[in-house]
Amino acid sequence: MKKHTFIFIVIGLAFYFSCNQKVEKEKIPWDQLATDIAHELNANILDKWYPLDIDSAGGYLSNLSASFKPMENQDKMIVTQARHLWTTSMVAKRKSDTEYLGYARHGLPFLQKMWDTNYGGFYQNVDRSGEPFGENDPKTAYGNAFGIYGLSAYFDVSGDTVALNLAKRTFNWLEQHSHDPEYGGYFQDLTRQGEVIQRNDTTPSTSTIGYKDQNSSIHLLEAFTSLYQVWPDPLVKERLSEMYLLVKDVMINKDHYLNLFFTADLKPVSFYGQDSTIILQHAGIDHVSFGHDIETAYLLLEASEALGIEHDKALLDELRLIVDHSLLGLDPVNSGLYDQGYYFDKGKPLVIIKDSKEWWAQAEALNTLLIFHQFYPEAGYDTLFVKQWDYIKKYVIDSTNGGWYIHGIDTRHDATGFPKASIWKSTYHNYRALANCLEILENGH
Repeated sequence: MKKHTFIFIVIGLAFYFSCNQKVEKEKIPWDQLATDIAHELNANILDKWYPLDIDSAGGYLSNLSASFKPMENQDKMIVTQARHLWTTSMVAKRKSDTEYLGYARHGLPFLQKMWDTNYGGFYQNVDRSGEPFGENDPKTAYGNAFGIYGLSAYFDVSGDTVALNLAKRTFNWLEQHSHDPEYGGYFQDLTRQGEVIQRNDTTPSTSTIGYKDQNSSIHLLEAFTSLYQVWPDPLVKERLSEMYLLVKDVMINKDHYLNLFFTADLKPVSFYGQDSTIILQHAGIDHVSFGHDIETAYLLLEASEALGIEHDKALLDELRLIVDHSLLGLDPVNSGLYDQGYYFDKGKPLVIIKDSKEWWAQAEALNTLLIFHQFYPEAGYDTLFVKQWDYIKKYVIDSTNGGWYIHGIDTRHDATGFPKASIWKSTYHNYRALANCLEILENGH
């Protein structure tokens, strides 16, 4: 997309759904969909990644080329290492697979090595052997959240209390250093010593330093959901409930999408009403993120189940509004969620400001569409699910080298040459989405 070229969304959801009614009447081949998704999950994701990604130096490899070859640089990040631990643990549990239990067991010692024995908390980045890069490298709530997530999953399948104890220590470290007892929520950016990094007059307006944010918040929500299921501690429940309400009632705005960044007192950071050039300069801080929105609807459902909150009509209708707004970012021709949108003028249509289609967002959309079809079987989500799966097969799955492209190649033709794995791209999103979808389909959708 050229620098200042916008795609205007002029097709409303009501029109979009109505256009699909004729297609919806056709019989959907659910059994074939289950077969196709099972093949993709096992042959093109799990079998392609593992055991290739098991690093003999410890933990999991970070970088794999476009043709799935290990690359020279293998620096590691806590997020990726924990996501691989989570995925291999979930496969081991779902399939009662001792081989994958071994892959998960392999990841635990490296997470232990990434723990800062002097100041607590996980280092964000280390070299291949597990050594941190500097004395003062910062830490993040986001990275520590995924540490909890992976460790909880591994304990659940293995019963290894070493993993649970490390998850508990991580939760307590976040409680001491990142949690805000005054306004609630968690600060994302921390020094190595665990001090919150504050904004000041020299902080660039484009920097996210010092803000609270939706991305770390939704994954803290996810981590606490996982931790509470294996460690039903009262404080974990309290923080899980806090994050559930914070995300649902504060970070999701009245227009049913997530604001991205917030001041300490949870005021959204917005450049709305300013010149479009300024808005675009700050798009990394202020935009509509369709992928995060549709993922958040699922994570709120998951958290509500852990908290024992009834999935009554009021809650489901509230979450459905988030899903439906996220579908404003759905390409009405090819399907696939665009990356970013923005409302430049009140009462005017949403504008797509970044038309790439991130791989993870496509997976999250697939998952959430099928889930909400269960709750609203006449709403047309099943038709959109089929279209989304067709989009993934055509534009995201690499049928030659295996795995998924980082972007849909309908809008990013160059994605065919990008690495299949990086510190920000592993098996977490697409494994979870396909495994969830397969479970639903195998149980009669």
